Amino acid sequence: MGIAELAGKRVAIWGFGREGRAAIRALRQRLPGMTLALYCSEAERADAQTFDAALQVFAHEPDAVALSAYDVVVKSPGISAYKPAILTAQAQGTRFTSGTALWFAENPQARVVAITGTKGKSTTTALIAHLARALNVRTALAGNIGLPLLELLDQQADLWAIELSSFQTGEAGPIELGVITSLYEEHLDWHGSRERYVADKLKLADAARLLLVNAEQLPLLEKTATHANRIVFGSAEGWHVANEFICRGDTVVFALNQLPVPGLHNALNACAALAALEAMGLDAMAAAPALSDFQALPHRLQPLGERHGLQWINDSISTTPLATIAALDSLRGREVTVIVGGHDRGLDWSPFVQAVAGRSALRIVTQGGNGPRIAAALRSARSEIPLGDVDKLADAVDMAQIITPEGGVVLLSPGAPSFDQFHDYADRGKHFAELAGFDSKTMAGIGGLGLGRSEAHDH
Repeated sequence: MGIAELAGKRVAIWGFGREGRAAIRALRQRLPGMTLALYCSEAERADAQTFDAALQVFAHEPDAVALSAYDVVVKSPGISAYKPAILTAQAQGTRFTSGTALWFAENPQARVVAITGTKGKSTTTALIAHLARALNVRTALAGNIGLPLLELLDQQADLWAIELSSFQTGEAGPIELGVITSLYEEHLDWHGSRERYVADKLKLADAARLLLVNAEQLPLLEKTATHANRIVFGSAEGWHVANEFICRGDTVVFALNQLPVPGLHNALNACAALAALEAMGLDAMAAAPALSDFQALPHRLQPLGERHGLQWINDSISTTPLATIAALDSLRGREVTVIVGGHDRGLDWSPFVQAVAGRSALRIVTQGGNGPRIAAALRSARSEIPLGDVDKLADAVDMAQIITPEGGVVLLSPGAPSFDQFHDYADRGKHFAELAGFDSKTMAGIGGLGLGRSEAHDH
């Protein structure tokens, strides 16, 4: 459904975050005279009326009766598609779309590489854009990574590197190349079950002409085995990691100690990016040296610096226990205190308990909504790792500062969402930085969003 098809219809926008605002701007640009309703929170009402005085603003969540009054509702991605009110309204004939779906309908000829995955999707998407620009390809970096596609509605690019969350994969297409970096349990509150989460993630495969998946993930290989044009990264025949190098088959290409983002998982993200370029017909070998000047994304194993004789690392983006395990793996051999916990959405922490069981030089501080549950899991496993259990992030930072040996690392890698105490993971990361004594205003945003060629070309 393209924007022109909304002309003459009763249309509502649901959500006044950045996606919602981008949708309002795009519809006003293409269909300036249309009547638009907006559903938002009471706290957003005044801003919404200032943003667009012609909006019919309803400062509450719509029920099935309200939704059924519209022909089309443009829904923000964070609102679950499985809400009973949505399912009821759909049965009554209301169509639901999104900024993502509208952009794809408006840009059917775009060369798109779309990336999803439980872990690694943001870094992989940014790496693809960075490496393509190093080859002087005009590349757009957008999507779930922080720039709604509709903000680039009338822009042109030779390549679109688009991150899609599990909330968006069913709304995208056609896609030249789909990339799935990993598949673990997440967002069960939105999808309703693990099975539905997996099925929603794999909708990307249905929309992609070519599919690139992680060969190290056997369940992912099994679930995508029937795709007609599937290729892999992470296997010895293609782009993979071996002996502290990124390799292409038998050819040694890039030393891991030159990669600015630490950890084996980030080396695999680099392999995914290089394999994606190759699949799109670009010269991945020529692009590989540009890995050395890639800038780590904020809140993803982001080194903040030294304070109080300790190194501080912000991994606030970590919202699953498995992401926390990967963060700890990237710091093996160091004295580490990890701060875990946040909003409790019922994920199983037993893999984390098992993963840390044999580790030395580690201390754990639990905090937040699910902190007591994580602490209880560690105690019931008779873990001998020093454990502190506090209420809030501020208390956790105070404790970490006391118990971490000089020269050690304090790592915020919560393994849980932030909604129990903060607006989002970025807000949580900034608070962590401030509590540690750093100026959060100096924390850079994600570089390279939008359109661009290589940095060298643009200077």
